[in-house]
Amino acid sequence: MDEPIPEIRPDMQPDPAKVPFDLERTLSAMVSIHTEIPEDAFTAATLGTERRGHGVVIRDGGLILTIGYLIVEAASIWMIDSTGRAIPGDVLGYDQETGFGLVQALEPIALPVIEIGRSGELSEGEPMIFAGAGGRAQALKTQVVSIREFAGYWEYLLDEAIFTTPPHPFWGGGALIGSDGTLRGIGSLFVQEAVPGQDSLDGNMVVPIDLLGPILDDLVSTGRTQRPRRPWLGMFTAEAVGKVIVAGLWNGGPAEQAGIERGDLVLEVDGTPVTGMADMLRNIWSLGKAGIEVPLIIFRDRSIMEIRVPSARRSDYYKTPKLH
Repeated sequence: MDEPIPEIRPDMQPDPAKVPFDLERTLSAMVSIHTEIPEDAFTAATLGTERRGHGVVIRDGGLILTIGYLIVEAASIWMIDSTGRAIPGDVLGYDQETGFGLVQALEPIALPVIEIGRSGELSEGEPMIFAGAGGRAQALKTQVVSIREFAGYWEYLLDEAIFTTPPHPFWGGGALIGSDGTLRGIGSLFVQEAVPGQDSLDGNMVVPIDLLGPILDDLVSTGRTQRPRRPWLGMFTAEAVGKVIVAGLWNGGPAEQAGIERGDLVLEVDGTPVTGMADMLRNIWSLGKAGIEVPLIIFRDRSIMEIRVPSARRSDYYKTPKLH
């Protein structure tokens, strides 16, 4: 059985009397998400075969927005609504560039629909609510402490990620709700540096909701966006003092197949010096679509070498959803 999720301390929960919207109704739009992933799935070793998190109803008919890592390659999805009812679901769409995932409820779902707001209107210091499934007991008073670029070690980049503190203890797929009751983002990560230079300030990284609008209809109709796929190398990287090191590799991914090794320093991409993870990713993506060869200059064992990596589409390695 799943372990119970600790409740948010009462003094950290939002007060219905102090918000200008129906807090109970808004929080009722949240569902818990439980997924099972095949053991032979590409992401099973890194993300696990059983995943738990949250989602939020964004359209009538049971369309639920969540964070993609909960549902990618899922063979089974069950959701629990605010009444305790279990509802089966299926993967409707997943966008690797933003990290958003969509789930379609496979039975009628009688829950409120949260209104989508604007993340671009947020400012540092703004009070927010970070909500998980479970009503006020899983809702946390928080605030925006930083809006900045975020480079993820799995070849992921956001220009304006939202960072909040204090952190929600069960953040994946949670809803960042503004003071007007609208959805401003979806919870993605726990971070230990919510503000640059403050290593001890724990927080959450949230994907801004403004990234959803341009891709939502494509995700609903086809399960993917129509923009060209970015080249993917299958590297996990870390950054220190402007240096990028290969911290790990996807088993069987393009970089591993080309001879990249853990511990390699990435010095250049196609002749352009690498000064950080974000810089490296932009240089790789600027070369063209997935499938293009990516020339890397690598430092390894006191030697400098060129390794040309035939890039791929990340999605080609995944077990695909069956709803479309």
